[in-house]
Amino acid sequence: MIRVLIVEDDPMVAQLNKRFVESIEGFKVLGVASNGEDALMFLKNNLVDLIILDVYMPKIDGLSVLKEMRKKFIKADVILVTAAKETENIDEALKLGAVDYLIKPFEFERLKSSLENYLLRYKLLQSKNTIQQEDIDRITKSSKIQNDAPLQKGLHRATLERIRGFMKKNDKESLTSEEIAEKVGMSRVTVRRYLEYLTTTEEIKLEVEYGSIGRPSHLYKYNRR
Repeated sequence: MIRVLIVEDDPMVAQLNKRFVESIEGFKVLGVASNGEDALMFLKNNLVDLIILDVYMPKIDGLSVLKEMRKKFIKADVILVTAAKETENIDEALKLGAVDYLIKPFEFERLKSSLENYLLRYKLLQSKNTIQQEDIDRITKSSKIQNDAPLQKGLHRATLERIRGFMKKNDKESLTSEEIAEKVGMSRVTVRRYLEYLTTTEEIKLEVEYGSIGRPSHLYKYNRR
């Protein structure tokens, strides 16, 4: 279970983020801090894996919290959240080791994608004593593909994430578009369009199965790179 601290000065946003995080399997929110000072105190007394950290807060801002964490060798990972789009802040945050940077207002699917990428990395690094190049590529490239790749015209991010999430959860199975459509509650035509997109990004493998009678079956399977 990944232990999470949420640092956000807006109580309503903090509770909303808490519900979002805990709706994703594998995450547990240990605490919520309303400012950087309380966050550092919490980290002094609790072991945390991941911090969802707002930048603009009273007392101590998020970047200062991150700097202080590095000085004190606190190894928790950080996803920074801010309304700021300044290149300087983003560059500094990444140099300080932030694993992701979300700009408000962001959709839940974007946060979900960030957390799922983090979970993938966490499980991989926890389960292996040695790591191969393909493991590193699986962590870094999947994040880039999911978060940065522009969608084709007519595709929607929320629908894409729904189908992507289903395929991840059923990554040991090879499924037809009809089976996937039935499970996710969408039309086969719609599902096929998204599966074709995910095939072009190499997140899904297309397998053609030839039977003795009739047309060949097209099977889709999540690509565990």
